[in-house]
Amino acid sequence: MASSGRDAGRSGRTCPAGRGARDEELAREAAEKFGVAEISTDAEATIRREDLGVIDVCTNLEGHEPLTALAIECGRHVLVEKPVAADHKRVKELSGIAKAKGLKTKAGLTSRYAPAVQHMFDLVREGKIGTPWLYNGYEQNSRWLNPWYPQDKRLFKEYPTEPPWVGADPDPKAIEVASLEGHGAPTIDIGLELIGIGGGIEKLVCQMANLLHERRRFGDSDHIEPINWDDADMWIARTRKGNLFSMQTSFVTTGNYPGITAWIYGDRGALKATLIADPETGAIQKLEYADGWATPDADAAAVKYRELEIPDRYWNPGHQEGDEWPTAFYGCLIQNILEEIASGGEKNEGNFEQSARVQELINAAELSHREERWVYLPLEG
Repeated sequence: MASSGRDAGRSGRTCPAGRGARDEELAREAAEKFGVAEISTDAEATIRREDLGVIDVCTNLEGHEPLTALAIECGRHVLVEKPVAADHKRVKELSGIAKAKGLKTKAGLTSRYAPAVQHMFDLVREGKIGTPWLYNGYEQNSRWLNPWYPQDKRLFKEYPTEPPWVGADPDPKAIEVASLEGHGAPTIDIGLELIGIGGGIEKLVCQMANLLHERRRFGDSDHIEPINWDDADMWIARTRKGNLFSMQTSFVTTGNYPGITAWIYGDRGALKATLIADPETGAIQKLEYADGWATPDADAAAVKYRELEIPDRYWNPGHQEGDEWPTAFYGCLIQNILEEIASGGEKNEGNFEQSARVQELINAAELSHREERWVYLPLEG
């Protein structure tokens, strides 16, 4: 199947199910380019094929939940772009069904598979920073800073003329989720892994903002128009252990893509992972460490952040020097799920259960903004 994917947040809502989602001509072009023997524009028929063991759902948002559910029903291991579903309760439900069938699930929280982040996880588990107690997640890029950069980049054979549109309601409390669910989701995911979920997040408070009030809606639009979507947000949360967890995301702030920085502080030091494509050096990531116990004499120079080497074992076998970050990090994700399937063991990193925790925090942050209050978790309580 041919798919254009989603650019940020819930932008798939601009296209009712089916419109622009399947294009046989584009599918044939892609098949020829990559040497694929067969194509199909029938998603259900493809998923039901008995000779397929793994399904990758990379459609627009409206296809994520139903196609994922069908894949699980048919006994397929499944990888799906974030979010699996907009409601965390449905993600938990699908997770339970898949587990009962012995299936591996994986959400497209791609940044956790960056070698710098994987090495960071291991160092924290090994006690490199002592007990983790403070996480700062920061995501910024300037992809949508220009109002003429379309909210939905797809080109349509028939231009969409019917609502619903993203961000049609101008009420600040009705702002639609975008940045928070875009690169915000993998940044949240990294933080949950680093700080240790333990008893979980106890409460959070969030403010979402729409900084650019007008935007070109589609890739073939010739005008800009009002839009009320989350292009920036901030939150602070507290875990039941008393740890703090802060987040800031935005895609209208100057900086390189994907623009994720994750800090984890502990009682013996700190680690900082940066996932930013540097056009001058070609670097796509960096991991730094500061030893908080290196200076009993309070020598400030001794506690500066120093870059760590990332061992080769964290790269996927197909990695090539000069790979851009989407290829490099996604390659590690694919390696991860295939190894988990082949091993047949219990390991299942970044699965739907983890995705449900991330989505619950996104749902809670959205609720906090709309009701202007602290929100306590779990939401079902």
